[in-house]
Amino acid sequence: MKKIIQWAVVVLFIIGIFMLGRCSGSKNVNQQVLSNSLIVKEIAELASLEVQGNASIKRSNVENSGEWTDNLKRVFAENTIWVTVPYTAKYGVDVNDQNFSVSQKDKLITVNLPAPSLLSYELQLNKMETANKKGWLMFSDDETYTDVQKKLYETSREQLTNNPQYLEQCKEKIRNIIATYYAPLKYDVEVKFGNESPKRLKLN
Repeated sequence: MKKIIQWAVVVLFIIGIFMLGRCSGSKNVNQQVLSNSLIVKEIAELASLEVQGNASIKRSNVENSGEWTDNLKRVFAENTIWVTVPYTAKYGVDVNDQNFSVSQKDKLITVNLPAPSLLSYELQLNKMETANKKGWLMFSDDETYTDVQKKLYETSREQLTNNPQYLEQCKEKIRNIIATYYAPLKYDVEVKFGNESPKRLKLN
């Protein structure tokens, strides 16, 4: 709810600025849009990318080697566990005064932002699905499930943290929203993430 209210304020602000500019034709209004780094910062912070999916893990003491010892273990001592948990991950930029700036040179506006990262990651354990296969001599062990869940969280979070596809989608989402903000003005705009080269935006 808080995020929705923040977005509403940003949208109303943008609409108000552009309506005022159209009515008055004032160059000062356009300059206010250009130099208002606070609203650009707010846009970048709110333009997070949410990703949902399923994280899965399998742990087994059976190697499926076909050896007679492996087959014997399968009958008496197998301990195989499958766990699948839905997750929600959010990517965005963690903006502060040191890693953010909006600068203007002639007809070019440059927006400097930190590189996007995984801001939050949550496993929906209330929707967890589990299955197990045990040998005759094996019994249920809650500690094993707890250990598997911990390993699942660590490995799946690491995979998402370094997921280039989602990180690039987050950048593109931020670029598109900033482009929408500056679109009514006759200026070129580029966005730079971290140490990457700046990318010129297409303003419709």
